[in-house]
Amino acid sequence: MDTFLINTVILLALVVVFGYLNEKVTKFTHEIALMLFSVVLGGILIIAGAALKGAGTAPQILEEIQVFNLEEFLIEGVLCFMLFAGSCHMRLLDFKKYARIISLLAVAATLLGAVFYGLIFYGASRLLGLSLTLPMCLMFGSIVAPTDPIAATSILKKFNLPPGISFIIEGESLLNDGVGVALFIFFSGMVTAGEGGGFFAVMAKEIMGAVVVGTLATAVCFPIFRRTRDEARQIFTSLLAVALSYVACETLGFSGAIASVVCGVLFSALRNLSEKKGKPFLSEQFDIFWGILDTLLNSVLYVMLGLSFIHILQMPRVFLLSLVAVSANLIGRAGSLGVSSLFTGPLPDGYRKGSFIKLLTWGGLRGGLSVALAMSTQSMLPDEIYHIILGGTYAIVFFTTIVQGMTMRSVYQRCSNKEAFGD
Repeated sequence: MDTFLINTVILLALVVVFGYLNEKVTKFTHEIALMLFSVVLGGILIIAGAALKGAGTAPQILEEIQVFNLEEFLIEGVLCFMLFAGSCHMRLLDFKKYARIISLLAVAATLLGAVFYGLIFYGASRLLGLSLTLPMCLMFGSIVAPTDPIAATSILKKFNLPPGISFIIEGESLLNDGVGVALFIFFSGMVTAGEGGGFFAVMAKEIMGAVVVGTLATAVCFPIFRRTRDEARQIFTSLLAVALSYVACETLGFSGAIASVVCGVLFSALRNLSEKKGKPFLSEQFDIFWGILDTLLNSVLYVMLGLSFIHILQMPRVFLLSLVAVSANLIGRAGSLGVSSLFTGPLPDGYRKGSFIKLLTWGGLRGGLSVALAMSTQSMLPDEIYHIILGGTYAIVFFTTIVQGMTMRSVYQRCSNKEAFGD
């Protein structure tokens, strides 16, 4: 029987069973529960594998028993649909209202966060005697800079945040994916170009090419989306647009991830523009479909991430480097938000900037995009450096999802006390 079907059955069974157990017993946030239970299951598999084989290191044992190819699932499978689903629901009018704040946070804070993280990790690598160069560390910073919109917003929505603050957080986490990918292309160009200085041309080609391809795919598909009265055909058209743009970019050497975000943003903008002109769409099924698909793909992803924590164990000095990676992430995120907030002006709903920075720092969960970017560095890095970057990325994803996610309520409650709002 086809292993794809077998793996699909196993993954869906874990998503359903873990989700049901969480709904009835633990009552964590859905994404947190899936990753936490999957990490526990992965630990059980390590112990069972060691008991059965009696020899070999934990990484060797789990490498032999794990059957899911996370890299293929993300990069060659669902990443484009996850990015489109996350960006196709942006409310254009609200974005225009908060464009300055969201743009500063999505662009400036992501850039500064990548640079701050890279500098901190470079300093730590020097102290530890590791052979990471500054461009490698900056590339690492760009990998972990983008926050995951699904996990963060699903947690924060439970706290009944003021609408303006909620939209800013959601908008920032959606748009910083594209910024993070652009920064990754920039810094990875520095790593591969070395002294040649040709990375600027590579960066411009990948980013501008992706924007052009995403725009062309939308220009071809959206007229059909707009004119058809069949809601199922609208969904098929949107699937075609994002898949076409992603495949075209991967073929031409552009960034498929950026093209997917471009498609999502353009679909959202064009839908909002038509509705503003009094030409609303029959698009209820479109929103339902992409919402369900987004939840499904992210549920499967979090199970696979939990089962794939083997990559942390492949790092040299695993515990020390994990601690450095997590600490640098928190410092870099807080520092970048602090600097960016100096230029945002007053926040909506009377929210104080200090509490806003705390909320976004601790609510900056990382997810599948960071892992996908880290995995894509294998061909350009020595094995030891690749395992450090991939393992550090996993450590940050696990810490932000499980530890930060499970303690978000207490952080939010502190931010909601008297010091959170103006008088």
